[in-house]
Amino acid sequence: MNEIIFNNTSMPVVSGCGLLAASEPFYHIDRTADFNVMIYVLEGAIYVTEDGSDYEIERGGLIFLKNGIHHFGKREIPKGTRWFYAHFYFNEQPVYESVFAPLPKCLEGLLGSGAEERIMDLCDFCSLEDGSRDRYINLRFAELLSFLAYNKRENAAPLKLSDRICEFLSENISAPFSAKALEGEFFLSYKRLAAVFKAEKGMSMQQYHDRLKMSEARRLLSSTLMSVGEVAMAAGYEDPLYFSRRFRDMTGSSPTEFRRAAAMKM
Repeated sequence: MNEIIFNNTSMPVVSGCGLLAASEPFYHIDRTADFNVMIYVLEGAIYVTEDGSDYEIERGGLIFLKNGIHHFGKREIPKGTRWFYAHFYFNEQPVYESVFAPLPKCLEGLLGSGAEERIMDLCDFCSLEDGSRDRYINLRFAELLSFLAYNKRENAAPLKLSDRICEFLSENISAPFSAKALEGEFFLSYKRLAAVFKAEKGMSMQQYHDRLKMSEARRLLSSTLMSVGEVAMAAGYEDPLYFSRRFRDMTGSSPTEFRRAAAMKM
């Protein structure tokens, strides 16, 4: 999930931060940044894809994007969206006594929370113009990261069951779809899991897993030199011919045709 690791000896340095608003619809910038990014949405929604994973961050939601990992926008961010952003890096290597904790990739339901209070406090500091501004911002941001890293239960509303299923399926893209594995992971009957997922996502778990696998296949075909057979295996298909048929059914083109068209767009 490209987590950013926070430790108690490396001071975060904020290279840019502030409050932004979209006067017109737009797509998130396509880049591989040399800094980490934090985005907190105040109004509207931010859509961003990082390393093949699609994220939708709505009001009260937060996301961290890791440096060195490609991210871009597939969907338009609507007019009127308002968000706070911070670009940052760490200025020291951790020492032996460091205490490590991963920052949460995404959080939702932060309206009125302690995390939002700290973010808005940081926003106020960003508007200062005196000589102490940068030092205050870095100190406040370090406090915010510490709070987010070590107080996850206080920060986020619990994920819905369907979202937890999505995470499990995403982490097991290359594995065969297994009702038994799902039951073992969530301690619920497959019938119950299937009913909840269908009600909340509007599709079956099998359909969602197939879409994930095809999304991974498209990414590999357009960004690597792997053979079609290797892509099939990486996406969880043991039979390359079956993979090619399923790929054409779901995308309208063969893997080779898709790769050729993707190369022409570069």
